[in-house]
Amino acid sequence: MKNIQSYIKDHKQRFINELIDLLKIPSISADSAYKNDVLKTADAIKISLEKAGCDTVEICKTDGYPIVYGEKIIDKNLPTVLVYGHYDVQPPDPLNLWNSPPFEPVIKKTELHPEGAIFARGACDDKGQMYMHVKAMEFMTSTNQLPCNVKFMIEGEEEVGSSNLAIFVKNNQEKLRNDVILISDTGMIAQDVPSITTGLRGLSYVEVEVTGPNRDLHSGLYGGAVANPINILAKMIASLHDENNHITIPGFYDKVEELSKEERAEMAKAPFNLENYQKALNIEAVYGETGYTTNERNSIRPTLDVNGIWGGYTGEGAKTVIASKAFAKISMRLVPHQDWEDITQLFKTHFESIAPKGVTVNVKPHHGGQGYVTPIDSIGYQAASKAYQDTFGKTPIPQRSGGSIPIVSLFEQELKSKTILMGFGLDSDAIHSPNEHFGIFNYLKGIETIPLFYKYFTELSK
Repeated sequence: MKNIQSYIKDHKQRFINELIDLLKIPSISADSAYKNDVLKTADAIKISLEKAGCDTVEICKTDGYPIVYGEKIIDKNLPTVLVYGHYDVQPPDPLNLWNSPPFEPVIKKTELHPEGAIFARGACDDKGQMYMHVKAMEFMTSTNQLPCNVKFMIEGEEEVGSSNLAIFVKNNQEKLRNDVILISDTGMIAQDVPSITTGLRGLSYVEVEVTGPNRDLHSGLYGGAVANPINILAKMIASLHDENNHITIPGFYDKVEELSKEERAEMAKAPFNLENYQKALNIEAVYGETGYTTNERNSIRPTLDVNGIWGGYTGEGAKTVIASKAFAKISMRLVPHQDWEDITQLFKTHFESIAPKGVTVNVKPHHGGQGYVTPIDSIGYQAASKAYQDTFGKTPIPQRSGGSIPIVSLFEQELKSKTILMGFGLDSDAIHSPNEHFGIFNYLKGIETIPLFYKYFTELSK
């Protein structure tokens, strides 16, 4: 019987070429101009799942972009694994910072990826990581080594909040019934340091609008006499953190879980080099909430960041104008027990209250989701740990992530099953940024490791 390593060796170039073809399609869910490309990608995923051995594959329509559902049920008495992923990608802006076009994938060797990495939007988040599961499925079905039932649910709206997926999950609980959910949309510490993500932060995303005068004004005639919305917005945003970079919104920290010294000591065992971290980002020093390490700030602590800010004249040359309006997009990463809807309301109430007379403020919530923690004593976690031990030769480190996958908490609420987060990306892969990439080593290692999860999960479930 063929093993996974030899199968990958025989099909390596095809696996890479198939992913490159998928990455060429600009499936940007946030921009309606790319609607046809998003739909084209859904069709491509459907074909890939059929070729990988799923008996049933369908494109499920929603009020937005469709969900691709596939399954192979070999024995209803065996466990069922539900694989979740997404085929939509972030906008590639700013384009001028890409070293190669975002939808013309190229393979380049880097210091961290000596075997080469595929540079393209969506390479790591999440087309490359999602496609690992498709190829793992192909191996298991084509070699008759599938040990349990498999279901796939691949959506096209993760990057815009997954609002229609939530409806789909609630309306299809029997169809989606499973024993464990498997997701690869996270990362690991390093190529030689495997890790399993055990926690995700929640998210609250809002847009704010500050309005002053009823039209743009001449800054000479009106400057100093009328509130400037851009100046006001900058002051309001600056006031959201104190001198210790503590968020100043009343009630914001009321439900924040304080980890014990023992838990923080366990986290600190993960290898981390501050000098290399700063060098990789070309910064002289790190920055954040007083009293916490860098790895704690970006995982177990909540944050508030401005993701975009604009207003007034931003074209070439000078235009002396006081803008009528100023805008900003703000995201808050939340930790378990912080309810995203409560935090959104706290933000709205506070932000409106600190606006001076002379301007009006409108806070528009966009989307959000709850944080999530998965227990390390579950069968799913143990199966993942054994799989990593086999392919990496060492026990993976449990690690909390700073990122958010808002749908994970809904899965547990609606489907009553735990999620295992087997990510193979690296923090340096520039997801959501120019020059996003995914290491060929990581891609193939994922394909090698995933079938072992199925094997061990089935064995441990007996």
